[in-house]
Amino acid sequence: MKYIFVTGGVVSGLGKGICAASLARLLKLRGYRVQNQKFDPYLNVDPGTMNPFQHGEVFVTSDGAETDLDLGHYERFTDESLDASNSVSSGKIYWNVVTKERRGEYLGKTVQIIPHVINEIKNFIYTNDKKNLDIAICEIGGTVGDIESQPFLETIRQVAREKGRNNVLFIHVPLIVEIPGSGELKTKPVQRSVKELQSAGIQPDILVCRTSRRLNSKLKEKISLFCNVEKECVFENITASTIYEVPLLLNEQGLVAQVLKKLSLEDNEIPNLDNWIAMVKKIKNANQKVSIALVGKYVELHDAYLSVEESLFHAASSLDTICDIKWIDSEEVNSENVDCMIGDVDGVIIPGGFGIRGIEGMIEVARYARVHNVPCFGICLGMQIMTIEYARHVLNFVDANSTEFNENTPYPVIDLLHEQKNIEDKGATMRLGSYPCRIEEGTLAHRLYKTTEIIERHRHRYEFNNTYLEDFEKSGLILSGSFTRGKLVEIIELPTNNYHIACQFHPEFKSRPDRPHPLFVGLIEASLKRRK
Repeated sequence: MKYIFVTGGVVSGLGKGICAASLARLLKLRGYRVQNQKFDPYLNVDPGTMNPFQHGEVFVTSDGAETDLDLGHYERFTDESLDASNSVSSGKIYWNVVTKERRGEYLGKTVQIIPHVINEIKNFIYTNDKKNLDIAICEIGGTVGDIESQPFLETIRQVAREKGRNNVLFIHVPLIVEIPGSGELKTKPVQRSVKELQSAGIQPDILVCRTSRRLNSKLKEKISLFCNVEKECVFENITASTIYEVPLLLNEQGLVAQVLKKLSLEDNEIPNLDNWIAMVKKIKNANQKVSIALVGKYVELHDAYLSVEESLFHAASSLDTICDIKWIDSEEVNSENVDCMIGDVDGVIIPGGFGIRGIEGMIEVARYARVHNVPCFGICLGMQIMTIEYARHVLNFVDANSTEFNENTPYPVIDLLHEQKNIEDKGATMRLGSYPCRIEEGTLAHRLYKTTEIIERHRHRYEFNNTYLEDFEKSGLILSGSFTRGKLVEIIELPTNNYHIACQFHPEFKSRPDRPHPLFVGLIEASLKRRK
């Protein structure tokens, strides 16, 4: 079993996750069994209760774990389904340690960072030993020097000692700073970051430097000298036009060859990158455009809708199209300006979210899209919004709403799930993970999926209220997908419109760059048709 630990320095957001995901893809193409794992230093048990403005999207795995958005990158790049063990936070670590202490498992010992917290982190790292893998790529969140990251750095130092240096590889991702005005590239932040890592007892084997421009030989020699890293192990992670080009750029520089060499692994199999190269070319050479309005309440931070954004690009590129996303803050939309806000787009998507803020703006957008036959796709909260809008303006259920937003609504067309009625804790208590759905034949959903049985991932507390099921069906709204072991409505659609469909699940979590999700493809196709 081999371990690769990826750390970051200088600042966060340099692309450690993309680097780790790209490396995993390249190793997988060489025949190795690889899986990614993310360690986050925050004290939340998971990101499920964190504000999207602070943390971005919560990615849900098939087993129902609420995880860091980097797991979405891992799954999209490697096409491997991950689980709860692949996302570990300090909160989860300390929760386990305190629980064990309360049970008396430490036999009266004084519980400390070393060895108890460190050993708990090791336990999560060593779960990879049981997964029939060749290589585990573990990304350490945050940046070197953060006080929260110190236990994780001490842990991976000890892992290298326990497993043997030829079985452990350290990759560090620092930032090359470009001076504004002169454009000069400076390596001092890289040197300082590596020095900080060395002070924790870790000597990086490979540097993957984030940079806006190519590094010349002189700069690489300087980095090599001052960071005690071989020159051929200094790589550049240059800003690319698409993140899916990063594996190709790293492969061209020979990153994987150095990784395998240092881990004493064979590099005999020449990877077939033809399909990936063709996919990247298709993304970069798309010859038509489509404009999609993404209407949400967290649009100031695009990472809050990362998987939705990526899924739109997957679908668009598969149709030789560039997707131009128009980010619309739902709080700013009203009946008077809605035409100005989305009247010029080819399609609309209303993604997930929680809370009453911005809801009326979303409802106004759903009404406009339905009345003007603008292709519209709702996800989770988006489906609930489209249901409320239809109830108010077609069924004439005045003040229809969700009980999440108005407990006293006279028409609770969206209501709390039955199993959620007595739940008080907020963390990891929603309907989470993969559930089956049966699709009715002859529907738009059936045409898109080309099957009657699907499995999709969920993250919600509220559902379509079946008390009003007959009213909706009589008026022409089709309930085309439902939970196979109950009456839970999963998909609704309006056949009188070109594309007016919504789902309670989150299809964006299963979209892949080389295998786009059919519901997103349907939206792009309908939007292209409208544009033409």
